[in-house]
Amino acid sequence: MIEMLITLVVLGALAAIAIPAYQGYIEQTRRSRAIADIGALSMALERFHTIKDTFPASLAELGGNLPANDPWGNPYQYLGIEVVPPPTTGEVRRDKNLNPLNSDYDLYSMGPDGQTQKQLTASKARDDIVRAGNGGYIGVASEH
Repeated sequence: MIEMLITLVVLGALAAIAIPAYQGYIEQTRRSRAIADIGALSMALERFHTIKDTFPASLAELGGNLPANDPWGNPYQYLGIEVVPPPTTGEVRRDKNLNPLNSDYDLYSMGPDGQTQKQLTASKARDDIVRAGNGGYIGVASEH
């Protein structure tokens, strides 16, 4: 009986270590996938702009075999800024200094929680995967 209890304690300790490590690995993989997807979508948007001299009204106009949803199952968010008519200034995402993240278009994932806010310092936006600096940065909003 004691041997059985010791075995259960050892298995419980291993599970307590392994499960959080595995969940962290899965989350990092999803984050990396979202960054790669945003990079691919950015390239498709740039190709569209090169051909048509404007950005599309939505990601659906890009066509092709591009990801529509992020690894958490939410649609990627897109806002053309350099379009006619331009969006209102309240729709554009902003950094901690309230400066727009991009001047051409905003492209991002709402991250694991599926929620967002326009300013990156807001609590719901901290886990978003964003494109900033007109493509100079693609990564987690809290690290920008």
